[in-house]
Amino acid sequence: MDTRRLLRTSAAVFAAAGLFLSGCSSSSSGSDPSRGAGPANREAPARYYDQKLDWHACGASGFQCATMKAPLDYAEPDGAQIGLAVSRKKATGPGKRLGSLLVNPGGPGGSAVDYLQSYAGIGYPAQVRARYDMVAMDPRGVARSRPVDCLTNPQMDAYTEVDQTPDDPQEVTALTDAYKKFAHGCETRAAKLLPHVSTVEAARDMDIFRQVLGDKKLSYVGASYGTFLGATYADLYPKNTGRIVLDGAMNPALSSRETNLQQTAGFETAFESFARDCVKQAECPLGTSSPQAAEDRLKAFFEQLDRGPLPTGQSRKLTESLGTTGVIAAMYDKGSWPQLRQALRSGLTGDGAMLLALSDSYYERSQKGDYSNLMYANAAVNCLDLPPAFTSPQQVEAALPAFEKASPVFGEGLAWASLNCAYWPTRATGSAHPAKAEGAAPIVVVGTTRDPATPYRWARALASQLDSGRLLTYDGDGHTAYGRGSACIDTAIDTYLLDGTPPKSGKKCT
Repeated sequence: MDTRRLLRTSAAVFAAAGLFLSGCSSSSSGSDPSRGAGPANREAPARYYDQKLDWHACGASGFQCATMKAPLDYAEPDGAQIGLAVSRKKATGPGKRLGSLLVNPGGPGGSAVDYLQSYAGIGYPAQVRARYDMVAMDPRGVARSRPVDCLTNPQMDAYTEVDQTPDDPQEVTALTDAYKKFAHGCETRAAKLLPHVSTVEAARDMDIFRQVLGDKKLSYVGASYGTFLGATYADLYPKNTGRIVLDGAMNPALSSRETNLQQTAGFETAFESFARDCVKQAECPLGTSSPQAAEDRLKAFFEQLDRGPLPTGQSRKLTESLGTTGVIAAMYDKGSWPQLRQALRSGLTGDGAMLLALSDSYYERSQKGDYSNLMYANAAVNCLDLPPAFTSPQQVEAALPAFEKASPVFGEGLAWASLNCAYWPTRATGSAHPAKAEGAAPIVVVGTTRDPATPYRWARALASQLDSGRLLTYDGDGHTAYGRGSACIDTAIDTYLLDGTPPKSGKKCT
């Protein structure tokens, strides 16, 4: 398996988590000129910036791990602490060391430590790893950094199977009850943590990590939600930004509803590209007549699943919601299209096992039935970063025409999925606003023209918002661009990371 596909499974589970990717607030005032770190740094005592990490060997050969301390609540920096898991692999040489390169694969909820040890620390270009210490930090609430927990594994199974295209009041009630139970589980298991997992707080943690590592400037590659985290950092600490790459960019100026609606259109664009390719294949399970006919057949298949789930060879059946998630999962990576064609062929002949496996990979569900905390952290961060897209079923019903216009296949389910944060126990602390990062070094913003999860228009928007944004375009399919086979993209990013020369804004690659 291509380990780069970890970006897909770490890119947030929209169809079930509810609120998709979202923005945040970076409101604060004042600065600490002694640290030159921008507005928020004054709120953390010096002991956090001056701490020494106890590194020890972990994971694969060459990797080290440690626990970094940060204030749980930056409004009370002398109060409780939170331990954050960090990892590194030192520069291998040759060449002059350029400092640390922090990586984040997205989410919110994706484990940066896992990503570092399974891909970035061994799979990034050799010349980059030769000159940078490759480093990662699991954001607060994620994986090894005091993970948010919400449901038991059987409860999570039931949650993923709930009908997200309700046909009557009883099904609407069942769906809202599922969202309420999810939220209550998070509150029961993580009440003290939930108010303190925002993107702003994670960005502040990043600045502590920067100084603890001994770097004057932060160099960073963030993908998907990691672009939002990186843009938030740059907005808070523009004087501390070094070489920043934001791949698969988000638009922090959008509300939750706008984000969800535009992302729904992004999945439609991605599916249309898949359909155009599929109908050219003799074995296309959706037919070979036209992309529109293929879309109609997929929609009919989902309606069939709504009427009756398919057997999978195990106790779990393939419901409409799981089948939809399986198809969405394959939209993230063009390399998954052959697998999706095979899974749809099996599904259309009565066997849902392959689509269920795609759905399980999306949720990070193991074969033993264990879930990672991706889904829980995803909801916890998103619901704190922005007010909910909808606050009642009636609001969803009013918005259905717009969502179904954006995507006839996925629109209804993605609209209802956006209701999750309406029942969240912690009030949102963030708000949508442009990220400017005035005075920051050049920030390379990468957009893929047919990206399903972070539509290309978001990259254009973020690059225009940032005071020093440089737009780099990949004309292609799938989510994110770096390391996906475009020599043009990889060369442009590697050149920037190694010698500081950003690509000319507007550069396009295939």
